[in-house]
Amino acid sequence: MSEDVILIEQDGPVATITLNRPAKRNALTFEMYERLAEFCRNVDPENGPRAVIIRGAGEKAFAAGTDISLFRDFKSGDDGLAYEHKIDGVLVDIEACPVPTVAAITGACTGGGAAIAGLCDIRIATRDMRFGFPIARTLGNCLSIASLQRMCALLGAGRTKELLLTARLVEAEEAFSIDLISELYDDADTMFARARELAEEIATLAPLTLRLTKEMFRRMSVAEPAIEDSDLISQCYGSDDFHEGLDAFLTKRKANWSGK
Repeated sequence: MSEDVILIEQDGPVATITLNRPAKRNALTFEMYERLAEFCRNVDPENGPRAVIIRGAGEKAFAAGTDISLFRDFKSGDDGLAYEHKIDGVLVDIEACPVPTVAAITGACTGGGAAIAGLCDIRIATRDMRFGFPIARTLGNCLSIASLQRMCALLGAGRTKELLLTARLVEAEEAFSIDLISELYDDADTMFARARELAEEIATLAPLTLRLTKEMFRRMSVAEPAIEDSDLISQCYGSDDFHEGLDAFLTKRKANWSGK
């Protein structure tokens, strides 16, 4: 039997979700996305956990994005549209989780991992964390406008654009200085213990206040009208560059971008 790629444990009022592919730096499979979304969607705010911790197994990564091998079967822009639609649905479910969420971040927190951590209510991390979306250097795909809006709300439009256009990653000290993370620790054990302590503290507070406050923030985040982006996503995922980036990544060589 294969190892369970998502571990969910509830201890008292706190549930811990562990992204469990440490040998792959917890790279996310469709099963992992779906199970995480299902859990968040089905949390019972009255009888379920009062707080949720999301973490990666091991110490090398929270989650290093979507498992690149999942893109091997993409043939056209329609595959990219379906993928971005699926991921947007997952992120909506995480954002709508009715109880507070704490991201406990170690190491790489990139791509889909950064999107998930960015939607958690509180983020704490170790000093080896690296956060961002280096897609212009790796795969040559793009984010949806919904994902861009979430990152702009978190980081500001200027910094979000700079990170995407340079493909650089935010390291721990910078993340702390810009309030991307609220607490920073030298080692993983101390950080995970603090995540548990923080979740337990949250679990003692008025649950209705927390739930309605979260819902107010969610409503603010979706107040802007939807912007059409299907033509752009289809163009990107249907491009020669996307297939070149995928092959380069999987064969561990530098991509030869053509802009087509």
